[in-house]
Amino acid sequence: MAGGNERSMKALKEVWKRVENSLCADCGKPDPDWASSTLGVFICLSCSGIHRNIPSISKVKSLKMDYWDDAQVQFLAKHGNAVTKAIYEAHIPIYYYQPNYNDCQVLREQWIRAKYERKEFTEPGKQLPYSDGMKEGILWKRGRDNGQFLPRKFLLSEREGCLKYFTKHDAKEPKINVKIDVINATFQPEKIGNPNGLQITYLKDNKTRNIFVYHESGKEVVDWFNAIRSVQFHYLKVAFPIASDNEIKNRLTRNFLKEGYMEKTGPKQREAFKKRWFTLDHRRLMYFKDPLDAFAKGEVFVGSGENGYSVQKGLPSGTQGNFSWHYGITIVTPDREYLFTCETENDQLEWIRAFTSVINQAMTPQEYAIEAYFKFKS
Repeated sequence: MAGGNERSMKALKEVWKRVENSLCADCGKPDPDWASSTLGVFICLSCSGIHRNIPSISKVKSLKMDYWDDAQVQFLAKHGNAVTKAIYEAHIPIYYYQPNYNDCQVLREQWIRAKYERKEFTEPGKQLPYSDGMKEGILWKRGRDNGQFLPRKFLLSEREGCLKYFTKHDAKEPKINVKIDVINATFQPEKIGNPNGLQITYLKDNKTRNIFVYHESGKEVVDWFNAIRSVQFHYLKVAFPIASDNEIKNRLTRNFLKEGYMEKTGPKQREAFKKRWFTLDHRRLMYFKDPLDAFAKGEVFVGSGENGYSVQKGLPSGTQGNFSWHYGITIVTPDREYLFTCETENDQLEWIRAFTSVINQAMTPQEYAIEAYFKFKS
């Protein structure tokens, strides 16, 4: 810490080491070493960069390298993460997604701007752009066949319990009309190639369909994301009236457990292994020829250990199919074994951890129904 007298340095360290200030106030990352001298919060390096982009609201300084005068240290001591959160996070809707340090930039930036710049959560009952059960607007959607992003009108309705999109702004009938309870939304900036890229998935005839969209405005795309969560929340409150708010919150949009390339072989286990893009969405393991395909080429149900599912490192001895990657994984189900290979040992271990986390969880009644469908289909 450059400059400053010993008294200020000692006082700063005392405030800094308070338990309430041990995690970043915005993303929860441990050991934040920056702070806002105008808001009084302790934040990580990444979030400090976002604060720096709203200088009218927040002035940030390093706790290790910058000089803090007595008045600034006293301000931090008077505030800190707990006091400031009590002001700026007083009335967050239960369905609003609060990002962590693993989430993408647009989610974290709009969370910070919503709190401090727009003050969306300081008053009860405040009208928010994602809270009235209806949202209509333009999103740029990737064409299923040509891969081009074109503007499409989207309509989200809590009253109808659905999400629609139209190929033309004045079209009378939607291209799709999807029930809100089968929709998931997750940010995919790297996959889509846009910092505001959002992947919307839904079930059609119990098969997963992908829609890839973005909006030039980070605020607008995050508003769409939270509007979907809002409509889902209120729909599920009606569908499951005895469930607690937290139980329903846990059933809203979810990030995929794991994605990436693996090689796979067919059911006879003698075919050549082919490189495919895999997505593990809880108990659905889907594989695609291309990460941006609208439909999966196939899906595998991953059940629980108590129902005969397991994951094993390596391939069965005598595996005949040709493969170029040598870090094998075997998924054992009651009906057959699925064989995969990974490019690196690290990929192999990460996939095994993801599969194990699913297999170790007991199945819900709804998941038993999905398992029955997969068995019937095969």
